[in-house]
Amino acid sequence: TEGEVLVDGVNVKELKQSTLRDKIGYVPQKGVLFTGTVAENIAFGGKADRQEIEEAAKIAEADGFIGEMENGYDSPIAQGGKNVSGGQKQRLSIARAVATRPEIMIFDDSFSALDYRTDKQVRANLKEHLAGVTNLIVAQRIGTIMDADKIIVLDKGKAVGEGTHRELLENCDVYREIALSQLSKEELGL
Repeated sequence: TEGEVLVDGVNVKELKQSTLRDKIGYVPQKGVLFTGTVAENIAFGGKADRQEIEEAAKIAEADGFIGEMENGYDSPIAQGGKNVSGGQKQRLSIARAVATRPEIMIFDDSFSALDYRTDKQVRANLKEHLAGVTNLIVAQRIGTIMDADKIIVLDKGKAVGEGTHRELLENCDVYREIALSQLSKEELGL
């Protein structure tokens, strides 16, 4: 109800909706897939060619399981993605967002169906291949966000902490409690 959101110094209310949407890659918590091929699902709504589709799949750690499918990138995806696992759906959804080459990536708890190793590798790939892209990650898993430049801790809809992982471990009881419930002191660097 107050404040403003700026993209490239311009209030989003002043941007055309299509201009704003072109700048954003969005990955929902529940991966949404459509009837068509793997390649068509990754390129959905975008102008990505085959090379860009395959590069996006590699960044999203989807290339491995796609290669194991009978027809690779030309393999069919059933309506709603019923013929792939939850983690595979999420990786294909991440690849779709990457393929649009956005300025801003929004991940709405998009790593939750990924095992910790895949989650970490996807984030490392994003950092390496999409340098300069702003990433906004909504997550419940500390491991997913502990390398973020800024973390905002929400408790019952209110911001109760803001800072880096290290700062929040020292200064935010809610964050520390969540972190210790998910990872060991050694994993947290304590």
